[in-house]
Amino acid sequence: MFESLFYAVPTLMLAGFAYAAYLLIRRARRISRTWTHGLTAEARCLRMFTTTSGGGGDTSVHTTVHHVYEFTTREGRTVRFEEENGPATVLEGDFVTVRYLPELPQRATALPPARGRLAVGTGVGLVLLGVAGSFCVGFIVVAHMMFSESAGMMP
Repeated sequence: MFESLFYAVPTLMLAGFAYAAYLLIRRARRISRTWTHGLTAEARCLRMFTTTSGGGGDTSVHTTVHHVYEFTTREGRTVRFEEENGPATVLEGDFVTVRYLPELPQRATALPPARGRLAVGTGVGLVLLGVAGSFCVGFIVVAHMMFSESAGMMP
């Protein structure tokens, strides 16, 4: 029973890392597709705010800039969306160009096309997830070897 924890926990972590990799790739593909095939519209920044995370003791503080935009699609539908990590130079009341897919206008982006930056960011994220996943696999292999050796020693 106790041994199964040494297999179950890293296996669940591996599943979580795989799902995170899937989400990372899906996001990158969606943004790239929006940049390539999306329609453009003028949007107004309704709100700009920041959130912070970390900052407990010795950890660093990470600040994320959020913008809430509103635009009208070519069909006349008003769409409001929030986007993280936009430029801090865009303030409430500013107008920006957004790109959106007609079938998913709520997934619009005000980020200017930067395919290299998107590829690098996605690649770094996948590498980090791969390293974390390899530690889980290594842990499972070592645990299996330990339990196999201890089973052979028992009378």
